[in-house]
Amino acid sequence: MRYVDTRGVVEEPVEFTRAVVEGLAPGGGLFVPERVPELSLDEICGLAELPYAERAARVYRAFEPDLTDEQLATITAGAYGDNFDTADICPVTALPDDIYMLELWHGPTSAFKDMALLCLPRFFSVSAAELRTRGELDDTHMILVATSGDTGKAALEGFRDVDGVSIGVMYPDGGVSDIQFKQMATQRGNNVTVWGVRGNFDDCQTGAKNVFNDEAFATELHERFHVALSSANSINWGRLMPQIVYYISAYAKLVADGRVARGDAIDVCVPTGNFGNILAAYYAQRMGTPIRRLLCASNENRVLTDFINTGTYDISEREFVKTPSPSMDILVSSNLERQLFELTGRNAEAIVGWMADLREKQGFRVDRDTFAKMRELYAADSVDNDTCLATIREAFEACGYLMDPHTAVAYKVAENLREDGVPVVVASTAHWAKFGNNVYRALHGITLAEELPAEVAALTGCELNRLIANETGADNIPAGLAELDELPIRFTEVIDGKADAIRSAVSEFLGR
Repeated sequence: MRYVDTRGVVEEPVEFTRAVVEGLAPGGGLFVPERVPELSLDEICGLAELPYAERAARVYRAFEPDLTDEQLATITAGAYGDNFDTADICPVTALPDDIYMLELWHGPTSAFKDMALLCLPRFFSVSAAELRTRGELDDTHMILVATSGDTGKAALEGFRDVDGVSIGVMYPDGGVSDIQFKQMATQRGNNVTVWGVRGNFDDCQTGAKNVFNDEAFATELHERFHVALSSANSINWGRLMPQIVYYISAYAKLVADGRVARGDAIDVCVPTGNFGNILAAYYAQRMGTPIRRLLCASNENRVLTDFINTGTYDISEREFVKTPSPSMDILVSSNLERQLFELTGRNAEAIVGWMADLREKQGFRVDRDTFAKMRELYAADSVDNDTCLATIREAFEACGYLMDPHTAVAYKVAENLREDGVPVVVASTAHWAKFGNNVYRALHGITLAEELPAEVAALTGCELNRLIANETGADNIPAGLAELDELPIRFTEVIDGKADAIRSAVSEFLGR
């Protein structure tokens, strides 16, 4: 199976290996498979009998990548093994009222990004080797990543010391939690670097896209360093495809456990920022998983909720709000482009027009048919900061389940939008200890606008997590989070989010 791009610039579809290595299509479009494969209900339910690594390999094979079955099996076995704290990899936990938490944070960095970013480096390495064997590639690669918090650490860990690859991560300076900062700033590896960026995530993401689309800089990197740029964000199909697996897997597991009758539909609720995670649920539905509706959960940066409810995407006068769920503090949702491409019947001309309007006018409005199709698939709601924190406390008091602020946003939206008789799977995207400061606020009834008690504010993220664990009796804090105070801080540089500054930082790193 080959891959086309959402803006119609790529005249000849490319193979999976090429799509993974290039990351972003020429002209700024995103790669999508030329068709979406389908699995039968028997095939989907049968996945429950297999270990998770084999479930993933089965789904990948359906997309017919130009890799062997043996290569896919090796990739998934390496990605999903004893690096997770449970053999289930992403267990499904039942809560009252037919709500099920799909726990995607049992990997080494305690966030859902592990589910994809443990596979992507392996896809990338194997794909680059294949292209070199065919004489289609002679450069090494620099992975450039913009992160709102969790992608950065997962990508750094996944690409650490991978041959032929360097990686640089940009995060909004002051816009991530203490734990998230230390996870990135203490990263081990000889091929990694991290930059804080003055601004928010959208500044990081826009700057990265501008650098990717700079042909003169690409030529300079090739001539000076024999390096080409690529991406580990969810704009890379090799990052998005692994996310499809866990929604299919969750349905199979619910049926196997007798929680859902075979063939009955479920809803899926996802805390949504860059639109990749919920888009993966859409593709799982397209492949045959009985998903009835996709529930898009926003925080106070509710651009996606407003778009789904009105058909207008407008950031022209929208204030960027810092929230307890910083990984969702995004106004420009890159993967929405893929969704619109699919809903328009793959109309690249429409995508080019809307993306130009977004760039030049800070907004666009979709046509009536596309809006109607969106409304058939999606429902959306948002949760304000105080409600987010209150939800963490209410859920813990009601059923002893401690969740992070991103998951709390989705849990509340699931409660708001669910319909009687339809089970809801909520994507639980991070371990609570990644955001201990706001979990503490929630449990003690302290609003986001209020100061933490001085003795609490003086604690490091690790110390605060231990305090919360002692107060609640919560499960052990993951080792990768508990050790952060003892690790040396390696990266403290802060740069501007403009393309010139990013280009300079990349060149300096490669020329060291």
